[in-house]
Amino acid sequence: MAEKSKKVANQYERGYDYTKYWDNRDYENAAEHIAIRRLLKGQHYGSAADIGGGFGRLCILLRTFADKVTLAEPAASQLEAAKKVLEGTDIVQAQMQADDLKFADGELDLVTMVRVMHHIPEPSAEFAEISRVLAPGGTAIIEVANYGHFKNRRRHKKEGIELPKEPVSIRTVKADEPDAIAFVNHNIDTVVGQLAAAGLTLESKLSVSNLRSERVKKTLPKSAMLLIERATQKRLARNNFGPSIFLKLRKA
Repeated sequence: MAEKSKKVANQYERGYDYTKYWDNRDYENAAEHIAIRRLLKGQHYGSAADIGGGFGRLCILLRTFADKVTLAEPAASQLEAAKKVLEGTDIVQAQMQADDLKFADGELDLVTMVRVMHHIPEPSAEFAEISRVLAPGGTAIIEVANYGHFKNRRRHKKEGIELPKEPVSIRTVKADEPDAIAFVNHNIDTVVGQLAAAGLTLESKLSVSNLRSERVKKTLPKSAMLLIERATQKRLARNNFGPSIFLKLRKA
């Protein structure tokens, strides 16, 4: 069963340097940029926010699609790191949790939330907040850590077991504290249903980081991996192939 710990900002303040996580993950970073550009191509927005955006990794990209961008991040340490990343830009930095967004009703035209869902076993409060702050017709891009990726789907089929509909804990080491942050993968269909209940309707989806494998990274140059990534993101989304599914949603 999934972990149900409460999310609090200080869980991100325990000596972990998230900027280091992205060392040697150029392929994954580029794959996510490709996905966002594809989902937002030809569109422009007034006001946008990247929810749980860490040190601002995606904010500069979002600024090319929106007149105003806010990095909405719960961890003070991440916001401190973002000062250097976002130096010289007009991107606003604000400390807030995804389930308690400090925006007015309908204030935003675009919301992104990437690499956050794997910390949220039960996302109803977060989805309700995203829906609340979006203007009617506004767009949300939400990335979901996908339990039903190709390897898991193949394994479950071989064992004759259905994929779980509930989130699944993927923590590999014992939690160091009772309120340690959760690490889960989700059932995409379940998440889409939860989003619909919050008033967010699925428009399209992409399968992202389809070649996320240390073995592949050692075999193929990044340029080749990204060529394959571009060619497969839409095609493989039909079967939720990859470890990361990007959902594009619209508020009714």
